[in-house]
Amino acid sequence: MSSDATSAPISQPKDRPWVMRTYAGHSTAEASNALYRNNLSKGQTGLSVAFDLPTQTGYDPDSPMSRGEVGKVGVPVPHLGEMRKLFNDIPLTEMNTSMTINATAMWLLAMYQVVAEEQNPEMSPDEVAAKLAGTTQNDIIKEYLSRGTYVFPPEHSLRLIGDMIAYTVNNIPKWNPINICSYHLQEAGATPVQEIAYAMCTAIAVLDQVKASGQVSDEDFEKTVGRISFFVNAGVRFVEEMCKMRAFVDLWDEITRERYGVQDPKMRRFRYGVQVNSLGLTEAQPENNVQRIVLEMLAVTLSKKARARAVQLPAWNEALGLPRPWDQQWSLRLQQVLAFESDLLEYDDIFDGSPVIEAKVKALVDGAKAEIDRVQAMGGAIAAVDTGYMKEELVSSHARRRSAIEAGEEIIVGVNKYDTTEPSPLTANLDEAIMAADPKAEEAALASVEAWKAQRDQAEVAEALRRLAEDAKGGTNLMEATLAAARAGATTGEWAGTLREVFGEFRAPTGVSGAVGVAEAGAELTAVREKVKATGDELGGRLRLLVGKPGLDGHSNGAEQVAVRARDAGFEVIYQGIRLTPEQIVAAAVAEDVHCVGLSILSGSHMELVPAVLEGLKAQGMEDVPVIVGGIIPDSDGRRLVEMGVAAVYTPKDFGLTEIMGGIVDVIRKANGLA
Repeated sequence: MSSDATSAPISQPKDRPWVMRTYAGHSTAEASNALYRNNLSKGQTGLSVAFDLPTQTGYDPDSPMSRGEVGKVGVPVPHLGEMRKLFNDIPLTEMNTSMTINATAMWLLAMYQVVAEEQNPEMSPDEVAAKLAGTTQNDIIKEYLSRGTYVFPPEHSLRLIGDMIAYTVNNIPKWNPINICSYHLQEAGATPVQEIAYAMCTAIAVLDQVKASGQVSDEDFEKTVGRISFFVNAGVRFVEEMCKMRAFVDLWDEITRERYGVQDPKMRRFRYGVQVNSLGLTEAQPENNVQRIVLEMLAVTLSKKARARAVQLPAWNEALGLPRPWDQQWSLRLQQVLAFESDLLEYDDIFDGSPVIEAKVKALVDGAKAEIDRVQAMGGAIAAVDTGYMKEELVSSHARRRSAIEAGEEIIVGVNKYDTTEPSPLTANLDEAIMAADPKAEEAALASVEAWKAQRDQAEVAEALRRLAEDAKGGTNLMEATLAAARAGATTGEWAGTLREVFGEFRAPTGVSGAVGVAEAGAELTAVREKVKATGDELGGRLRLLVGKPGLDGHSNGAEQVAVRARDAGFEVIYQGIRLTPEQIVAAAVAEDVHCVGLSILSGSHMELVPAVLEGLKAQGMEDVPVIVGGIIPDSDGRRLVEMGVAAVYTPKDFGLTEIMGGIVDVIRKANGLA
């Protein structure tokens, strides 16, 4: 019998694979529940819940702020009844659940805990809590910098985070109460050094808050540090991203040992989950996204020393719209092939001892330490949010990257190089290549809230919310009052509204005014500048562009880059930040007497919000002011918007910002009858 060396038994047991997730949730709790159970049946080993924007920002479906946003980017959960439906027939005491929720994290965890108690009436609440495992994202600092689903001012947000961490450490010991989330920092333009540094500054701010609160004993503080997890991005620069993860491991070990005196190496372990880079997925030739996703997955799995504890992969068509169940299955299968067919999990770390890797890791650590010192000298992460420093740095970094792509210095295959293509069977029918959110989701959510309020004890709700407000005014941990409000039947909007009255609201700096844009204008930008100036002269003044973000979509990166490039092109730019109503945008257009209104919407609510702006402008006698729209907009929707009167529609395939500026001037000239 011949022997085959390649089939010899391995010398050590295989490592356990990471938790495999897909980020999912849409339309209604019932539809999302069916999707979760389907994914679990295919071998997914954990849940990752996407909530809609009203739930994330503390509004009920019947709030004017929720118009067009219900069920679009996730599942609406306005009250305990919907949380029950979301996890129907999914045993929460046996599940590992990640919830992407930040400003309202305490509220969603409370409802999750109550549903788990209801599922297990034979257990005491303490016994149920001891079995719950999962993660709430709960990193509000990156919301001010990138994702925009913050609600309260930074100091009050930090208090909510600290209260929740203390509660979970003392009551839900297997729960990760926060994952410091550098994922969205990279989407906002962070370099690897900035991503490491700002994530570490956030972790320091959070741990300092918990320590100062006195809610966790000195003996339990090591456990507190051990429950801190991270949520990290992995881009396509494979070697650099893998080294970034090793740098995270080394730096976190050093900070927890030296700053906080953590002795147990297990409590100093850098524990992280990852969603690989959705920002780098392209609308053009979207089939190329599959190999991008695989490379990015390898960056966070190949190095055993820095391997992710949980991985969720985007779908190949996320730049086009909402993925279908089949697309999510494809992403899950990518993970399963790597974990179960390859020999990855049979070896120790294959990069140890590499001088190339060691040098790169050292450079990243040294750069991150210098940036951490800079932020700490300002007073820490909260101070760097208030002053706008971190936001301006990210906007500037993003502007440099966009310029490099436009100049061809950074190659994106299928976008700025090798862009000729055969027709793709995957996108032969674009309207069927993605899933549409249920258009009746908002109607169903409104009916659900109305029915829920009708059957509850109003006096009990009022008393629970009164207690919540009183505890918020004092120094009491807010988790117990939040649990009481959930049990009484309060809604998401009522919980957040009560705290809004006590804490107030906050508008974060946009980072646009101090951001550095194009360092040197090339021929194309110079030509556009001349066109902007000439058109302004013909119309009797400088061209004024209003960049607006209607609705609850807080992903402002695109709007910020448009604003910065428009400023570089010679426009006077009016940009007031995120989360504006159509009425506020129209009022700003009237007050500033603008020549063009540009709307940025990535949440899928364009068919509701854009017509509202058009109607508002018409009511003010400004129907001649052209409106342009940018976002993740299917072709069929784009055509309908143009039919409604939108002058131009831009999607992710339109990556040339300077070219877009030229298009805006053309739109203004046409609207004003100029040749």
